[in-house]
Amino acid sequence: MPDVVNTDQAKAWNGPEGAHWARNQDRWNAVNEGFNEPLLDAAGITPDHRILDLGCGSGQTTRLAARRAPRGQALGLDLSAPMLAKARSRAEREGITNASFTQGDAQVHPFEAGAFDAAISRYGVMFFADPVAAFGNVGRALRPGGRLAFVCPADAGLNGWVAAMESLRDFLPVGDFGRPGLPGMFSLAAPDRIRDILTAAGFTDIAINRVQAEGTWGNGAEDAAEFLLGTGPGRHLMKQADATARARAHRTLTAHLRNQVAADGTVRLRSTSWLITADRPTNPSDRS
Repeated sequence: MPDVVNTDQAKAWNGPEGAHWARNQDRWNAVNEGFNEPLLDAAGITPDHRILDLGCGSGQTTRLAARRAPRGQALGLDLSAPMLAKARSRAEREGITNASFTQGDAQVHPFEAGAFDAAISRYGVMFFADPVAAFGNVGRALRPGGRLAFVCPADAGLNGWVAAMESLRDFLPVGDFGRPGLPGMFSLAAPDRIRDILTAAGFTDIAINRVQAEGTWGNGAEDAAEFLLGTGPGRHLMKQADATARARAHRTLTAHLRNQVAADGTVRLRSTSWLITADRPTNPSDRS
C-alpha cells in the first residue's frame, strides 16, 4: 500500500481486525449508525458538495454522504483493503455512482489541495500516529472555509460496551480501557486535547458537543456476548486467559448483557461520543 506511515494500524486493519470488521460490517453499522444523522447534519453537506470520508471502513457513511450530494462526489479513504472491498461492492449494489474508495493513510495521502468541501469521519480518526500532521493534511485537502466534522468516543465509563467488558475483571486482564491521550480508541476523549490538536493543525471555529446513541449489539444476550468477545479488545483479552477463565468470562458477560435486552429481544447499549466540527480558515489571517 503506498503512502503509509502508520504501519502498525495498516497491519492490523489489513489483518484479523480488518477481516473481522469487513465480515461483520452490518453488525458494526447497527452498533454505530445512531451517529450518522448528527454527523452528516453537522457537516452541512449540500447537493453539490465534494466530501472526504476519513477511515470510511465498509463505506456506510460514504454512501450516505454521496446520497446527500447527488451532484457532488464522496471519497472514502481507509487503510483496510478488506473493508474497502466491501465498501465498493455495497456502493455498486446500491447503485451509488458518485461514491469512490481509496486505500491510504490520511496523515500522508497526497490529496489535491482544496479538493473537498467537507471532511467527515465516524470513529475513524482516533488512531493517527501523528494527529496534528494528519489533521493538517486533511485541512489542506479542504477548500478555504471547508468544514471538518467527526465523531469519536468520549469518556470510556459512559459507554455501555466498556461497562460490559469491565464486568470481566475477575477473569480477564481488562486493564485501563480509556485514559484520554493514550494511543487507541479513547485517544481523543479529552476535549482540551481535541481543541489543541485541531488548533495546531490550522482549524478554527472548533465546536465540541457530547452526543449519545443506542446501538444494537446482538439478538439476545448470548449472541451479543459472542460478538463482544470476538471484537479486537475481546480477542486480545481472551487470548491471555486459560480455558476455565474464558468460559467464566463468557458466562459472566452473558449474564451482564441480559440486563440490557430490549423489548424486541436485541441487546442495546448506549455509546457516548464527541461530535466535533471545525473549519478551514478562509484565508491564513483567520487562524487563531
